[in-house]
Amino acid sequence: MATLTVKNIPDDLYEKLKQRAKAHHRSVNREIIVCVQEALESRRMDPESFVARIEALHRQMQAPPLTDKMLRHARVDGRP
Repeated sequence: MATLTVKNIPDDLYEKLKQRAKAHHRSVNREIIVCVQEALESRRMDPESFVARIEALHRQMQAPPLTDKMLRHARVDGRP
């Protein structure tokens, strides 16, 4: 297994790493490995596949179709 040294990590970034590691009950080293793995192994989802999944969930929930009026209303209601 390789060893990697990371230099000049900004203090605020290191603090965030420590906090995240603590929240996940991991060492900072292990948290860095997980972050790098997630970044390198993440994949972009095909937009058409994403829309198909949303439409399938929508049908499964038997929700009424969204209208422009419903979306405008939701946008206005969501404002403080």
